[in-house]
Amino acid sequence: MTTALLLVPLIGVAGLAVDVNTAVIAKTNLQAAADSAVLAAVGEYSAGTRQAMQMGDTGRLTDAIEDARKVFKAHVGNHTDYKLVASDVEVVKAGRDLRAVFTYSAEVPTTLARILGQESVTISGEATAVFQTETFRDFYLLLDNTPSMGVAATPAEVTRMMSATPDRCAFACHIVKDGVDDTNSYYHIAKRNGIVTRIDVVAQATSALMTTAMSERKSDNQFRMAVYTFGEKAEDMKLLEVSPLTKDLRAVQNNASLIDLMSTPSHGFARDALTNFTQAFDNLGQKMGPPGDGSTASTPEKIVFFVSDGVANYMNRSSCMRGTSNNRCMEPVNLASCTALKTQGYRVAVLYTTYLPLPTNNFYRNWIAPFQPSLPTVMSDCASPGLYFEVSPSEGIEDAMSALFLKIINTPRLAS
Repeated sequence: MTTALLLVPLIGVAGLAVDVNTAVIAKTNLQAAADSAVLAAVGEYSAGTRQAMQMGDTGRLTDAIEDARKVFKAHVGNHTDYKLVASDVEVVKAGRDLRAVFTYSAEVPTTLARILGQESVTISGEATAVFQTETFRDFYLLLDNTPSMGVAATPAEVTRMMSATPDRCAFACHIVKDGVDDTNSYYHIAKRNGIVTRIDVVAQATSALMTTAMSERKSDNQFRMAVYTFGEKAEDMKLLEVSPLTKDLRAVQNNASLIDLMSTPSHGFARDALTNFTQAFDNLGQKMGPPGDGSTASTPEKIVFFVSDGVANYMNRSSCMRGTSNNRCMEPVNLASCTALKTQGYRVAVLYTTYLPLPTNNFYRNWIAPFQPSLPTVMSDCASPGLYFEVSPSEGIEDAMSALFLKIINTPRLAS
């Protein structure tokens, strides 16, 4: 009889544990839906439909609220594990902050816990997202201008370059010896034949990016830009400041014409080991100063805007991730360098300019081809979440740079 009397509460308690676990799962599902809803709300407001733009803030807020409700409903679906009791969304614009708050409550039916008179478990929660409509940001463009960026920009241009060079080389190497520019170097062959190289396209894209930034800023000091390349010449490997950090984006645009391929004194100089990402990242980190939260012009967010084909080529026998050729290390960008910047609070945006296969080149086949398939993954891992973009040879680097910039400035965040 005692056992029978104890059995009822024991079953009830055990059932309650099962029901609580079901409620936790339901809560996780609803919270994820609410998170998606508030992000959709602020995203809808920042994008804005053409009709809502014409209606002003009221129309845009209405669209944002409606979008949040649709996203929440789509995520929740037709769940039978719980009954949604109430949900509400509020989107408010105050000063430069747009805040979306989604609240919900639901009841999760119990099973064995009903023995104890517990018919359901009530769960509730809220999600908040904030979009700062005028976040101040400093952008540090780190542009790879090492010899590999002298490759012709598209497969068609590669074919033209190979046809124009006696040894069918696809690279426009820039030879400058003792201060004298070799007008017969492949760099000038490309120039004379109007062959567009990767670094040419990057220079054009940087200039166009300033136009995008000027059109998107809400005040003349909201965005500041600085532009660096890996160096002017191979004999003196150090960051070259193409344009110092400034709010004068027109000046940066003019300076973009100075972006050029790193020169070398001869073919094979320093065994062509001239692409040291670790050194470049470390040196840039020393120039940027501490990052802020973007709330004021004096506390800007700081963003590294890294544009490269992702192939490191430098002297490093001790810590190279792959085998070396007489101490020469060829590998993808070392993620430890990216992590070091992100750990310090910098955001890292990566534009990967797809490394073009060169199947007729023995060096490429032996040393680059084995790890080339991993380059997109490594470059994506280098970037901060959501700030990666790959541009293929047939696509426009100019459009890609602008798209990545717009993604950075229009990304809302969940409030803690």
